[in-house]
Amino acid sequence: MAIFNFLSNDLGIDLGTANTLIHVKGKGIVLNEPSIVAFDKYTKKILSIGNEAKQIMGREHGDIRVSRPMRDGVIADFEIAEGMIRAFIKKISSNSLSTRRIVIAVPSGVTEVEKRAVRDSAEHAGAKEVHLIYEPMAAAIGIGIDVSQSVGNMIVDIGGGTTEIAVISLSGIVRVESIRVAGDEMNNAIMQFFKKNHNLLIGERTAEAIKCEVGSAVPLKEEVKINVKGRDLVAGIPKTIEVNSAEIRGSLAENVSQIIDAVKRTLEQTPPELSSDLLERGIMLTGGGALLKGLDKRIRMETELPVHVADDPLTAVARGVGKSVDNINHYSRVFIRKRTF
Repeated sequence: MAIFNFLSNDLGIDLGTANTLIHVKGKGIVLNEPSIVAFDKYTKKILSIGNEAKQIMGREHGDIRVSRPMRDGVIADFEIAEGMIRAFIKKISSNSLSTRRIVIAVPSGVTEVEKRAVRDSAEHAGAKEVHLIYEPMAAAIGIGIDVSQSVGNMIVDIGGGTTEIAVISLSGIVRVESIRVAGDEMNNAIMQFFKKNHNLLIGERTAEAIKCEVGSAVPLKEEVKINVKGRDLVAGIPKTIEVNSAEIRGSLAENVSQIIDAVKRTLEQTPPELSSDLLERGIMLTGGGALLKGLDKRIRMETELPVHVADDPLTAVARGVGKSVDNINHYSRVFIRKRTF
């Protein structure tokens, strides 16, 4: 049975590196869970997905593998990704009628091969019609920008695998830069910091929690201290150490600088007429990375432009694919065109 044959509604999917969000036409966002799969290493049978799989990450035994089939915003493990989509669809479905259309958001730096992999995944899943949309375009639509206007809007969408910086006008992307520095790289930077400076091994979940709790791009009004649990790399036993928010900020400094440099490069390449629009309208931050404390202030200091964090930045892309699937004819111009050879 085709894996999308459970829904009568058209779907919008933000198939993200960190989280998968599904919008059902007429119902809104009905699923928002981590893009994580736990499966039997030998049979490839999926045991759990999403929140349930995240709970066992780092605690699994040798017969179970916990995997993230999405890397840098695209499918890294085709078979497991299809299984994950199938399981998510089953989770939200209540009937057995087929899906006609699906809109999927992809990074702007995606290759033709990667686009084909995403399309194939949805088509194998039973979708009759598949449309792709670039993530910054979806984010702009999701936060209520009229992308069809002849004015410039800059979106900086910081997800799990990629940061997308785009200047949008007339339903198209005028300038764009996609860098594979985002939430995952920040987590990795925190893990490496503890390994190099404290001989402490911590897991990805712990690193993410530290980032969300005390991570920042500028000095905090009041620096805070936290206790971090991990494994001592020298003694090999569990250990707790105390660190402060300034140390965590230092571990994230390179990643933050790379994002800001990409924003500056995009601004340098923006046509002057659109640059004048950005002076007035500023920069919109979306994606989970937009919630890093002080990032908007840091970009404002570096660019001297107004910087705004979108309302509910985590769901901006999902809301955008949702709007586009709800009114597919109106947004047809923003979809990625298939290349003909």
